[in-house]
Amino acid sequence: MLIGKVVGTVVSNRKDPKIEGFKFMLVKQVDVDLRETGDYVVAADVVGAGVGEYVLYARGSSARQTVRTDKRPIDAVIMAIIDQWEIGGKLKYHKYRDVDEAEAS
Repeated sequence: MLIGKVVGTVVSNRKDPKIEGFKFMLVKQVDVDLRETGDYVVAADVVGAGVGEYVLYARGSSARQTVRTDKRPIDAVIMAIIDQWEIGGKLKYHKYRDVDEAEAS
């Protein structure tokens, strides 16, 4: 799994029937310090992520391991929306609070 930030949406009116009904999001890979590290990827969203949210996503054959993407031509999938992460007991990201504020409490 990789950490990414949803930076946009991708709309396609004509697509293979096996991917009908999927929402596609543009995701930028980030590291644990929120620095952009990778390329952009278009990912099928199976959890309802929105622009600006940090997510867990998978690429390649792992992207076809979710219930909704099984046996479909999907190369990247958003499988979780991140609420928070910490490293060594230090909060690095929290969805609803400023990290500096959370560390002070």
